[in-house]
Amino acid sequence: MESSSNGVATKVREAMRDPKRQRSVMLVIVCVALLLDNMLYMVIVPIIPDYLAGLESEAEAEAKAQAQARGNGTGAGPTIAPVNLDVKIGVLFASKAILQLAVNPLSGPFIDRVGYDVPLLIGLTVMFLSTCVFAFAESYGTLFAARSLQGLGSAFADTSGIAMIADRYGDEETERSRALGLALAFISFGSLVAPPFGGILYELAGKRVPFVVLACVCLADGCLLLAVTKPFSNRTARQNVPAGEPVHRLIMDPYIAVVAGALTVCNIPLAFLEPTIAGWMETTMHATKWQMGMAWLPSFFPHVLGVYVTVKLAARYPSMQWFYGAVGMLIIGASSCVVPACKTFAQLMLPLCGICFGIALVDTALLPTLAFLVDVRHASVYGSVYAIADISYSVAYALGPVVAGNIVHTMGFAQLNLGMGLANVLYAPTLLALRRVCQIKPSRSERRILLDEEEEDGSAGLYDAIRMEEPRAKKKGLCADTNTTNSETYNAYTANANAYSTSTPNTYTANTKTPKTPKISTNTRANTARTTTTTPLPADGSGLDAMIASSRSQSEEESSGPECI
Repeated sequence: MESSSNGVATKVREAMRDPKRQRSVMLVIVCVALLLDNMLYMVIVPIIPDYLAGLESEAEAEAKAQAQARGNGTGAGPTIAPVNLDVKIGVLFASKAILQLAVNPLSGPFIDRVGYDVPLLIGLTVMFLSTCVFAFAESYGTLFAARSLQGLGSAFADTSGIAMIADRYGDEETERSRALGLALAFISFGSLVAPPFGGILYELAGKRVPFVVLACVCLADGCLLLAVTKPFSNRTARQNVPAGEPVHRLIMDPYIAVVAGALTVCNIPLAFLEPTIAGWMETTMHATKWQMGMAWLPSFFPHVLGVYVTVKLAARYPSMQWFYGAVGMLIIGASSCVVPACKTFAQLMLPLCGICFGIALVDTALLPTLAFLVDVRHASVYGSVYAIADISYSVAYALGPVVAGNIVHTMGFAQLNLGMGLANVLYAPTLLALRRVCQIKPSRSERRILLDEEEEDGSAGLYDAIRMEEPRAKKKGLCADTNTTNSETYNAYTANANAYSTSTPNTYTANTKTPKTPKISTNTRANTARTTTTTPLPADGSGLDAMIASSRSQSEEESSGPECI
């Protein structure tokens, strides 16, 4: 029996060495993490208002009893105004997005520095602790702490998970779009199925059971991540990865800024309707609690349809991602304007489905576009750029619970929806700015392959070798600062690469016509490094990264793709 189990374990380990199988398992782990985060975000919607109302009633009854015991009149103690409870609920709901918004500018560079697996494990651990606190919390302060702790975990888990998918599926844009679309489907499923899931278990088994179930799934997902990636076993590999751009520099890229704005604007209707539509349904169409709880569930199916349609269109017409996003924003705008005109529950389903369908188009088209923009305009490291995407979502969901209720009370529900619809319609034309950059076809010339690709014996390519020379030079005191390095070593490396790429003829296979890349031995690189002298670069920002960026731009000019504008 032991031998058979050992044989199965050996086969599993051998299977996990296959990069394609490993990335498929990692996709499942990330999708489950995103599902858990969004279920925990929405599962409190049917639970917390009723639970907090019960806590307030108990506090009021206790105050009355104390007043009666002291003989203060008839025992009419202090009462809690309903608006006060509504404000407390809104702040509780928004606290997760607010903390996530504050942590993301720090989590993005941290992910770029240490990789994707460790931050994902940190995020899952924090989410597990947050879920346990939710399960056993018995006061508003404890619930607020648990909600804020979830925002901290989401800032690491969501950003690193999406960035990991973009990195593992970066070979082809079609595969990347399909993988990110699957992740978005899990996000949608978690957001839409969580309210009925939480409401049913809350009615049948009490407050703790929904959170205990989610905590168990989170624990299992974290254990699977540890088994698959072993994040603490090999940390030296990250030294060969190019340094990513900081968040503030990426957000100054006009194309990334346009995408980030679109992600915020398109999610505002969903973020603003979730805390306000239940009260409007009760007032306007006298909806039951069952109808209010099930209002968003049918929208899951058009959201999945939108993901599927966008992935298929992106595979056939990859340069039209901006157009799919613009169409999605127009659909969101039109659907938002229709919501106040609905008089029955059945009529309301149509615009809500339209909003979710449009959001699916925008998210599925623009999330891969962020990775594409980083690939063609910056270093291919994705932590910071997806931290910007997470910031965009957090802005909408931080404002929703706090601002939407005030707008409804002061201006009305119809004006809220018309404003959100108009914002989406007016923002859609700005995606035209992405039209030309989306037509770029990233290609890898032979010189870039020589710089980037690993050799068959496992030794690093020229680009990695240059990166590895930098810490050695720093230890010997040969560099002026952290941004300077050996320019002559770099020139010697690239000269070797040019010599091999120009003097060695390309050889082609009979079937694929793919050029075989000539290899440069590790000894050649080592000898080149030893024969060059070290000259510190001037401290004017022109460090190693600037040289690599210049080299990559030159190699792209040699390729067949059009210029990046």
